[in-house]
Amino acid sequence: MKIARYEIDGKTGYGRIDDNETIHAFKGLPFDASELTGQTQRLKDVRLLAPLELPRIIGVGLNYVSHIKESQAKAPSFPMLFMKHGSAVIGPDQPIIYPRQGKNVHFEGELAAIMGKSARRVPEKEALDYVFGYTCANDVSERIIQRAEMDMGCLLIGKSFDTFCPLGPVIATEIDPTDLNLLTRVNGKIRQQINTSDLLFSVAELVSYISDAFTLLPGDVIITGTPSGVGAVEPGDIIEIEISGIGVLKNTVEAEE
Repeated sequence: MKIARYEIDGKTGYGRIDDNETIHAFKGLPFDASELTGQTQRLKDVRLLAPLELPRIIGVGLNYVSHIKESQAKAPSFPMLFMKHGSAVIGPDQPIIYPRQGKNVHFEGELAAIMGKSARRVPEKEALDYVFGYTCANDVSERIIQRAEMDMGCLLIGKSFDTFCPLGPVIATEIDPTDLNLLTRVNGKIRQQINTSDLLFSVAELVSYISDAFTLLPGDVIITGTPSGVGAVEPGDIIEIEISGIGVLKNTVEAEE
């Protein structure tokens, strides 16, 4: 099933997409096993929004074998986690703003897992039962600031500028996160291409590991890491992240005014 958060006539809501043509509106949040209202909209008549508004975002560094090799880094023995601020989230077709202080902004195509239930000390074999669904993510990063922060033992601003976490276009609820094809294009050219089987720590392992430390809540987002092929972008560039079973997340880079 594919679920979208959308806007029409100034109102927002969630709905189930059927046949890539029709949205059936939910009464409430989809995490709450919401019933349908009976109202429908044509998909082409609505504006798709980010699947979530101001979520908690947990990032994972060095989580693809190919990216570890590309970075000439040592494979971590446990997940390398960081946080992105919720205000970094934007949706499909919204601009990524290249900040005034930015000098080296990179794209990072990623699979995002969205929690559907509260999870605390969840065993790995049960972890996916707590995941509501999956979407595409772009973990946009300002590398110079990121590296300066990491040299001082922290990481936040380089990952959290406004618009630095595009999510979308939909939430897919019935796909296998261990076998998805991820593709990133910049200006139509393929820059990243991988299967999620290359993940060092799977979604189930991440949910279990994180929930051993703190409670994961419905709507929390885990962006699971990026493969090799990351690179710089400039204002005017068009970034597309495509994941099998989900769709294409497209955003254009614009300079901050």
